[in-house]
Amino acid sequence: MNGPGNVVITGGASGLGAAVVDAVIAAGGTPLVLDREVPSASVKYAQVDLADRRAAERAVREMADTAGGLDGVFTAAGTDTCGSLQSVPAEDWERVVEVNLLGTAAVVRAALPYLEESWGTVVTCSSTLGLKGLPDASAYCASKFGVVGLSRALAAELSGRVGVTMLVPGGMRTAFFDGRPEQYKPPQDAKLNRPEHVAEAVLFALRQPAGCEVRELVVCHSEESSWP
Repeated sequence: MNGPGNVVITGGASGLGAAVVDAVIAAGGTPLVLDREVPSASVKYAQVDLADRRAAERAVREMADTAGGLDGVFTAAGTDTCGSLQSVPAEDWERVVEVNLLGTAAVVRAALPYLEESWGTVVTCSSTLGLKGLPDASAYCASKFGVVGLSRALAAELSGRVGVTMLVPGGMRTAFFDGRPEQYKPPQDAKLNRPEHVAEAVLFALRQPAGCEVRELVVCHSEESSWP
């Protein structure tokens, strides 16, 4: 199976994104990280807020040009705010959609000219909460349901030109839940995946040969409470 090549990874400074950075390096590829934070790994990166569409698109183009093209994209970056629709400030609610959905679209949009040259692959990141709604999670669910629709539409739109895979991960043991009120944190005995295990699924999708695509991947702990 081919190596992953040059791969833009959003949210690559932590969590699943950082695990995919490690997996791409181990497979002989070159990760190109977009994140608000500086990654701990010694990789090429750009500090950017994905809620800023123009900045995100510019960062993708600059990194792709510097690297000499792109072979893949993985949109791991994500944020959340918990609470009822009435209780969450509108600006906070909308930021979740801006980062998770509009940020994904911005990065893919900027990467497409490069991916069409290489017949590369986009791996988007939805969630089990992109398929199942929960109370006090309307912003996150709206954004991740949106990623499902975006991914399926892109798979049809880019058929024969760019591969599109949608990852649907369950809960993982990352810093994603840090800083939340206790009622919105997984219990101590929650069954959560390790991000490096999920990263292997992302790498598998990225390494498919041109014309062979993994359309959708649900990856979760065997006792994941949010699936099915």
